[in-house]
Parts: sequence; C-alpha cells; structure tokens
Amino acid sequence: MTDKTQLTLKNFFIYNDALGNKEGKEEEKVLYYYPSRTDKDTIMKHVGLTEAIITFSESFNPSQPCEVLNTEKTKQVFYQPEKHFWIVMTLNVPYKFSAEGREYLGCEVQDSVCQAVLRQSYAMAHLFMGPFTNLLDSENPDEKSLSVIKLKLEKFYNKYLHSLHLEHCDILDVFQGVQFLPLDKTTFLQVQCFINHVEIAFSDIEFSIFLFNEHLVWSGLEPEELQVVFRYLVNSLLLSQAEKDHQNGISSQISTLLPRGNFITGPADLQKPFNGNSLNKIPLLHLKRSHQSTSVYQMVVYRFQNATLCLFYKNTTCLTIDTFRVLDDFLSSRLRKLAGEVGDYLARQAAVSTLNDSSSRFVYFNRMNLATKSSIHLDNRRSGNISVSVEVLRLLADINSDHWALSQSGNPTAETIMKTVNDYWVVGKLSNAREFYVVTQHKNANIAEISDEVKKICDKQLKSIFFHV
Repeated sequence: MTDKTQLTLKNFFIYNDALGNKEGKEEEKVLYYYPSRTDKDTIMKHVGLTEAIITFSESFNPSQPCEVLNTEKTKQVFYQPEKHFWIVMTLNVPYKFSAEGREYLGCEVQDSVCQAVLRQSYAMAHLFMGPFTNLLDSENPDEKSLSVIKLKLEKFYNKYLHSLHLEHCDILDVFQGVQFLPLDKTTFLQVQCFINHVEIAFSDIEFSIFLFNEHLVWSGLEPEELQVVFRYLVNSLLLSQAEKDHQNGISSQISTLLPRGNFITGPADLQKPFNGNSLNKIPLLHLKRSHQSTSVYQMVVYRFQNATLCLFYKNTTCLTIDTFRVLDDFLSSRLRKLAGEVGDYLARQAAVSTLNDSSSRFVYFNRMNLATKSSIHLDNRRSGNISVSVEVLRLLADINSDHWALSQSGNPTAETIMKTVNDYWVVGKLSNAREFYVVTQHKNANIAEISDEVKKICDKQLKSIFFHV
C-alpha cells in the first residue's frame, strides 16, 4: 500500500438541459458519461444533482453560474461551453494515511488547473467535431440525431480521457500557451520566404504552420485557434509519430541521413496507389478564421528531421496521390535546406549561451499572443519532467490565481515574493498582460538579493520583450 494516492478521474459527463424534460425521457439529456459501465440510475442521480447545484447557485448570482464544488473526497468542476450544453468532471482528491486514518489533500487539487483541463477537453472536441449545437439537427432532435451525437462524443472522449495525465497538469495548462522559437531576422526571413513560396506555388493551401523542434516559428492562424492546434500537434500527432519511429528503430541520427521528408498525415508510401492502406489519416479540423463561421480544413503534415510543415486545405479540396507527389518533390529539397539553416543558427546560439545558473528557473506567459517560455518544464509535453518540486509548482498556480483576480479588478501590475521551508524563493510578477515567475533556491539570501536575481534573469531571457519589472 502506498503512503499517498494520485489524483484520479471519478466521472466525466456531458448533458443538455433543454432535452429530456418529459416524464420517462430524462435519459435523453445525457449525451456522454464516463465510466461507460455505470448503471443508468447512478448516471441520472449524478446529472440530477448537478442540475440542482447549478440551479441553486444561480439564485445567488444568475450571471455567474457555479464552476467548482469542493467536498472532502472530491472536486467537481462545471463548464457551459454552449447554450444548454454542460460538461462536468469529478475528481477523486488524493489522500495519505496518518495515525488518524485517511487524510484527504484537497489543497493539492487547484481550481484554476482543473477548470483549465475541462476547458481544454471542450476545445479539443470542438477542433474535431465543431460546435456541439451543430451536431443536433434541431432544438427537438429525434432519436436518430441523438444517437449520432452520442456516438461521436463517445468515440472522441473515450480516447481523449485516457490521454489525460491529471497528476502532471499545472500552470502551463492554465496558460494554454504556445512555445515560440526565437530566431534572428535573417533566419526568420528565410522561413517566411519559404512559407510564401509554398502558398504561392500551391494556391489551394489556405494557410500554413511551421514548427521546429516542436516550437512554433510561423503560423497563419489566429492565436485562439492556434493554441488548440499547437497542443494537438505537440502532445498528440508528433508524439505518436516519435513513438512510431522509435518502435521502427528510426532514431534522430538515422533521420538526418534520410534524403527526403515524409508525410505524417497523407500517403505513407508515394509509390503505391492512394488507398486506405497507404493513407495516414488526414485530420479534419474545425477552425474559425477572423471571427467568421466555423469551417472544416484538411491538415496535411510534412516533416523533415526537426522541421514540421502543416498545410491546411479546405475540406472541399480533392487531394490525390499526384497532389502529394508534387508536394513532396517541391518541399523535399527546400525544407531540407531550411532545416539546415535553422539548425545551424540554433547550434551557434547554444555555443555562445552563457546561462550557467542551474539553481534558478522561470516561467513566462504573454496573454496577448499566448507565448509561453519555461525552464521549469524540461519538455513541452506535460509529462511531469520538471526541474522543481511539485509543491513549488503548485505555488506558481496559486500566485497566478491571485494575480488574475487582481487584474480582473483593474490592477494591471502585481508582485508576489514567497519563501518556502525548503529555502526556495518563489517570485511572481504581473505587468499588464505579461506574467513572469521565478523559482530559485538560496538559503541565506534576502529579498533585495532575490529581486536583483530576478531582474538579471528577466533581462537575459526577455531582453527583446518590453516587460516592466
């Protein structure tokens, strides 16, 4: 028996409060429920209790519905992404054994992080299915229409929920930011010219995204749409491809010797006929560009070494094997050359880097362009690979919640400095829409020395960003 349990998912369900209002038809309102083997009486009990909680809370503040319900053993989070649609997630609070028995650690489960995870679950579903409202034929859908939306939600969420690593969710999930790759003007201009050349040569391409080392270099998407696409690319599509390459014995050293790139989505072998066996499924993504109505795009992903090019076509565009062959011929040599240029620049930057302080770590977030930068997280896959303790990481989310509340009340700037019992100094700074958090461990330092340390890190890491400290 372990001394402490992990945070786990108890249930997750979606319902529509406009459905199932006739006697004997109550089950119609439940569109999805996890775990799937739960009996109907338990499902209806949980949904009914949720509706009662939401209705009761509205009597106090109708404009702000209930978002979180805390009990000793569970935390329940509510989210209404569309009219009549509610998504509810219940978490089992971790506990440890003490002399008095089980001691539940509710303070370790943070409201802001859980709410962010729930919002992400909808954003990802919207990316692949579009608005939930559009999945219903009318306000009074028949049994067939209900069956369709239930099957789609089941197919998506059964897979998505198993990919959640709740124990590793932290302040980066609150930010839902994008990690950019900073380049000098010359190298960035080469990337931009390459993208322009591709989009001019292939007029059917609506827009593009270019990544290197799983960091964003260029995007033709609005930031709000980009953050969910970026998360899908890094945490799902490219991760799956890396695992597949590992299983096939293709290492990064071997990939540098390959003469051409390959389609991660598209035909696996350009020499074979274009059929179901040779096709890596092309994702259909529902995106809203420039505040227009949602449109469906096909995302073709081409990769060479560490360079990833995502090309977006309208769903009405017919992609044939000849389309991919012409694309491959056009991209292969050009992307190979560009990948070399970007790789050489990064190698030169690494050679002249003077950041040798291993004791200080930071997280930066810009709410205006959703840019995130972190030296606390050693990769961007939310895998728990961090350079500070989990307790310190939770402090960052707590400070962020306090600063967010201040910003909502009209305070654009704030600063918080804390010291833990383990001699960690945790500093959080808010300036307009920018946030900067530093973690450093100095046993005998004072506040003035810590402030100087934070300023040095800020000047070095964010020297090209107008961040007032």
